[in-house]
Amino acid sequence: MKLIIAEKRIAAKRIAELLSNGNIREENVSNVPVYKFEKNNESYAVLPLRGHIIDIDFSKRYKQWNRTELNRLIDAELEYIEKERNIIEALKQLAKEAKQVIFATDYDREGEAIAKEALQIIKKVNPNIEVKRAVFSAITKEDIEKAFSKLKELDEKLADSANARREIDLIWGATLTRFLSLASGKLGKEFLSAGRVQSPTLALIVEREKEIKNFKPEKYWQIEAILEKDHKQFIAMHAKDKFKKKEEAESIVKQLPKEAIVKSVKKSKRIVARPIPMNTTTLLREASALGISAPKAMSIAESLYQLGLISYPRTDNTAYPATLKIEAIVKKLSKLANFSKFCKELLAKQIVPSRGKQTKDHPPIHPVAIPEKPLQGAYAKIYELIVRHFLATLAEDAIVENTRVELLIGKEPFIASGKRYLKLGWKEIWFRDSKEELLPELNKGDIVKVVKVEVLEKETKPKPRYSQGTLIKLMEELGLGTKATRHEILRKLYARRYVSGTKAIKPSNIAFAVVEALQKHESPIVKPEMTAELEKEMDSIALGEKTKEDVVNDSKEMLRKALKQLLEKKESIRDELKKAIAKDSSLMFCPECSGMLVVRKSSNGKRFLGCTNYPKCNVTLPLPQKGIIEQTDSVCELCGMKKIKLRFKRGSIEVCINPLCPARKEYLEKRNKKSGAKEPEK
Repeated sequence: MKLIIAEKRIAAKRIAELLSNGNIREENVSNVPVYKFEKNNESYAVLPLRGHIIDIDFSKRYKQWNRTELNRLIDAELEYIEKERNIIEALKQLAKEAKQVIFATDYDREGEAIAKEALQIIKKVNPNIEVKRAVFSAITKEDIEKAFSKLKELDEKLADSANARREIDLIWGATLTRFLSLASGKLGKEFLSAGRVQSPTLALIVEREKEIKNFKPEKYWQIEAILEKDHKQFIAMHAKDKFKKKEEAESIVKQLPKEAIVKSVKKSKRIVARPIPMNTTTLLREASALGISAPKAMSIAESLYQLGLISYPRTDNTAYPATLKIEAIVKKLSKLANFSKFCKELLAKQIVPSRGKQTKDHPPIHPVAIPEKPLQGAYAKIYELIVRHFLATLAEDAIVENTRVELLIGKEPFIASGKRYLKLGWKEIWFRDSKEELLPELNKGDIVKVVKVEVLEKETKPKPRYSQGTLIKLMEELGLGTKATRHEILRKLYARRYVSGTKAIKPSNIAFAVVEALQKHESPIVKPEMTAELEKEMDSIALGEKTKEDVVNDSKEMLRKALKQLLEKKESIRDELKKAIAKDSSLMFCPECSGMLVVRKSSNGKRFLGCTNYPKCNVTLPLPQKGIIEQTDSVCELCGMKKIKLRFKRGSIEVCINPLCPARKEYLEKRNKKSGAKEPEK
């Protein structure tokens, strides 16, 4: 019997179906579904794992945060602990009767590490088993059959690089998180987390917020003229663009006549290049623009891959391999109503795809099949995004004609700009950025009517906050994390309430405190250089240039120096963090004294608002017990008291802080009706 190991259940079932032409039977082995079939007089069993079946952790003696010296934690021995007991038992049972094991996990660092874990268990019961590796980038019949006809060896160096990252991230994360949490007194569920990638990423967000807060807007004025020719109106702006004094702009407007003369018309063509093939960063950036968070987009992309609809979604490659059968994919996509016409036009001529950077990674993300049933919601959006991007890389470049018209209104110079597409090319299939700005037909010497001229007051603006897409792109440029981990870093920042917002990421007071406390004492853990250096070292393991042990030990030395610096400034950091925590939990001024009402917990674990001047002041207010509380600047329309935001896994709502307010009572009644149980406020 040959044993095939897949990473997840959906992938295992699909691989079994493709290899057996759908002739499979499902059996339970230790409560784990196993897909069996026969092929070429051989018996096969496909066993799904559930990602990592072995965890890396510290031994129990290091579990108590208050009793563990942080320097000892850095050098503590790590344990590889079996966690998926049913899967491990099924693995042992099947391995005993198998003559060959074929690993069909995702072909990347993490997938290779998962395979190595399973192999270690298999070797305990069948040390002489033959070991092979199936390498593929899409779960289609052609790709799977090709992979299983040309089996390769397991890449243990790649697995070691993944395990090095797991060990390093555990040691760094545990040590830095415990330092911050113990220093601030934030323990339990509300601990303050830190990490070698998380902390410099958070610092980027905080630095941008500082720039925004410190930005001093400056007013300026522009002169806008609405002109008309042949009953078509268009806009022209004064050639000076910005006036520092309002009076100067107003004095110009007062003397302008009711007609303008066209001084010159200049037209130029510009090629708008089609996009290069999609890698992971591009996928997450484009998904962010559609309003889908990076973690959710990656989760959906993984599901689409396992369903055999797209290629492997974790890749840095932006050049299609010569072996990719592009025309065959376009023919499949032509069956989709939305893309039929465009695909047929592509097939009618020679297809030459755009090309980016070629790497040894998986091919760029592209569709490989069409859904048997219509996809819904965000799944449909992500699949459509990948299809449109793929087709755009095969289309022709767009050609834009830009028109610049210089006019005189009296003696004052004005400029009108126009844009129209001479050839839509790839823009025809894309769903953004194809807006035209059309001007009427204008020639030198034409007289046009001045409909209206006005002075517009404006002010300079700071750089925008990062979106998830722009932040992931910056992380890539700085070497923070990898294509497989960046979306997870963002998820952690949201989970720890360091940041909020998707389209515009805003740091919390705690985020400011953590970053500023570390920056003030010049800690290297908020600088991207150290993390980028470690990433290169982990790459060197996969290349065979360094061993896992060497890289992990190097990282420990870096951490030891960083921790020493933090411990020397522990008292100062503690004071700064506690001030920020108090500020972050303060929701409003006390109505009875000069104190603040802050979020507290009663002896039975219920949260409420209590005055900072307790016991002199006994003012308290009940709080809803469900949802993450966030501050807002909103005021209740009914009672005038402040509102708080309650954030849940699926959405958020603003609620009045006043327990007697009708709006608050209405909210609680709806929550209780929905949950079917009464929810106490305190």
